[in-house]
Amino acid sequence: MGRKEVDLLIENASEVITLQGGSRRPLLGEQMKNLGIIKNGGVAVNQGKIVSVGKTREIKRKLEGKETIDASGKVVMPGFVDPHTHLVFAGSREDEFEMRIQGFTYMKIFERGGGILKTVRETRKTSRDELTKSCKETLDVMLEHGTTTVEAKSGYGLSTSEEIKCLEVMERLNKEHPIDIVPTFLGAHAIPPEYKDNADEYVNLLTNEMIPAVANRKLAEFCDVFCEKGVFNLMQSKKILLSGKKHGLTTKLHADEMTKLGGAELAAELEAISASHLLFASDKGLKAMAKNGVIAVLLPGTSFSLMTGRYADARKMIQWGVPVALGTDYNPSCWVESQQIIVALASHEMRMTPTETITTVTINAAHALNRAQVVGSLEPGKKADVSVLNVPNHKFLGYRFGTNLIDKVIKNGKLVVDEGKMIKKLPHFSKTYNNSFPF
Repeated sequence: MGRKEVDLLIENASEVITLQGGSRRPLLGEQMKNLGIIKNGGVAVNQGKIVSVGKTREIKRKLEGKETIDASGKVVMPGFVDPHTHLVFAGSREDEFEMRIQGFTYMKIFERGGGILKTVRETRKTSRDELTKSCKETLDVMLEHGTTTVEAKSGYGLSTSEEIKCLEVMERLNKEHPIDIVPTFLGAHAIPPEYKDNADEYVNLLTNEMIPAVANRKLAEFCDVFCEKGVFNLMQSKKILLSGKKHGLTTKLHADEMTKLGGAELAAELEAISASHLLFASDKGLKAMAKNGVIAVLLPGTSFSLMTGRYADARKMIQWGVPVALGTDYNPSCWVESQQIIVALASHEMRMTPTETITTVTINAAHALNRAQVVGSLEPGKKADVSVLNVPNHKFLGYRFGTNLIDKVIKNGKLVVDEGKMIKKLPHFSKTYNNSFPF
């Protein structure tokens, strides 16, 4: 009896990192040490899905590929999942980078009309077409560095029409770019200038007009709030997030980034899917997050770019059973598109081991986006989102940094990056789940 033919066979990998067994719930504590590594492994792909993972010789007994990729001496792993980005914006803030070097804090710059509000001004005067073009360029870089799924937050419009504009750009990008984009409504990113003296009125606009409009048009899956001193307080944040829940948007939260405000406790109380930053989270808040399964999305790139000298206590969170993921926080003040850099920062600054960091940028990050049933691990039935890295074993991630380790990226079963570069003429991608969010 002959072997069955499949579309693609990746074979002879030094290591295949499967992360099998993490699809039901995030991997915690000691579980993060087991990457499900297969030596001399292979991955078989057919019709955009993974059909077999195992030893190369065992797969080739039953299957043969129409096309093959020889991954000898290389690592094969799931495509990176980035669970926290601010993808859609216009302009840049390099002047503020210089101010930070001179000692200005994030909030001091914000109070002077910089930071988020500067980007809001630039984004408001930029067309959908211009935003789409710049975002595609960013997504190309992310894909070349191995990211195949990203969360994207709005939040640089801060009015109903402008927030919808940003979310519609994401909707368009999801149809036109290989990377899967998971949209989050973050109208509560800052108080816009026109509501400077009446924050509660803006909260009412969010809850009574913006959230219903976004939800009715199915432009977002999640609702997020920048819960921070000088931005949205606990009471305002709770009101916004409850409105999001009422309209079918799952709760996310920027929490305890710059002050100990109680954002971690609020995330646990509302049973948020995730809470980000958490540099100043209280022990009580972290224990409550662990109890309620709220994923901590840690963003070491933000600490690095803001030059705070403080990072989230990843070791404590892992020890206490808080599920942990890592994201880039890509935005105009943290301009990093590569999860590889984030892995290096997490290792060097937060003392996370290679196995822990890999878990947090794959299956746990997928859980933070409610996508763990379809991406984040290499298992039969999942989408064939696969990266091939020019390294002999997984411990090189974080150890070798500042250069792109990606050789190839397969997205939905199709080769989209080869020798670290986007293929110029990409295949057509069909994303039948757009705008329905069934996962």
